[in-house]
Amino acid sequence: MRTGFRSAMIVAAVAVAVAAAQCTQVPPSASQTDPYRAPRTADGTPDLNGIWQAVNTANYDIQAHAARPALALTPAPPRTGVPGLVRATPTELPALPVRALGAVGGVPAGEGVVEGNEIPYQPAAAATKKENVEHWLERDPEIKCFMPGVPRATYMPYPFQILQGKSTILIAYEFAGATRTIYMDKVADSPSTTWMGFSRGRWDGDTLVVDVTDFNDQTWFDRAGNFHSDALHVVERYTPVSPYHLMYEVTIEDPKVFTRPWKMRMPLYRRFEKDKQILEYKCVEFVEETMYGHLGVIDPATGQVNK
Repeated sequence: MRTGFRSAMIVAAVAVAVAAAQCTQVPPSASQTDPYRAPRTADGTPDLNGIWQAVNTANYDIQAHAARPALALTPAPPRTGVPGLVRATPTELPALPVRALGAVGGVPAGEGVVEGNEIPYQPAAAATKKENVEHWLERDPEIKCFMPGVPRATYMPYPFQILQGKSTILIAYEFAGATRTIYMDKVADSPSTTWMGFSRGRWDGDTLVVDVTDFNDQTWFDRAGNFHSDALHVVERYTPVSPYHLMYEVTIEDPKVFTRPWKMRMPLYRRFEKDKQILEYKCVEFVEETMYGHLGVIDPATGQVNK
């Protein structure tokens, strides 16, 4: 009797569970299966206006990487400086106060954004990349608050804003007040190389395709020493995939540094907090000691600069 009752209860419970599962399996609607179509501007092009931000660890390292402690990329050489001086000489970087950042300066793990997780360096360029790792504090342009270049400006840990017009599209980045203009009409060639390159855009369906050339050789792709030459050619693709996401794809080509073109890919997320705006991060004044401190050291007893 008891066994039969228990069996009946089990059967009933299974039936209820199956019915509940069937009720939750809603057939996909047309809106779930059809490709997303972005809202349109007055001229009929996809509306990409808004504030966007990458949420990943690519600015630390665009390739997959494990978590590592502060400044693990840079060996700490013996300190032989003058006792009693606050700042070490350039040959003694990183200074003890910087190494003391501990977990605060640590690098979080990341899956990477490079297609295939391989960057096809030429042998000589691979050696330069290794040197960049060893001299990161001296060489990374981000440390000096230089304009970050493209594509790095896109995935730094700061928001950026797209302001879309018919003939031009402006992108304003929070870091260092950097901006760039994407020309949608035919324009003359750039008169010189620049940090942010020269951007020409076109529409491929709902995708904004941006061809960027005329770079200088001063920017990096990340804090891991990945770099390029002045022959860098970047092709970006911004594709709206929902009201709150753009898919960002970028092809990198540089015949002086790489053996073939390679790609990165990541989502960009819309910032839709009320009254969200791009704030000022003019970090030049923060790095004067980094850039000019080699001209003297501070005596802690007097506060004076000794030259």
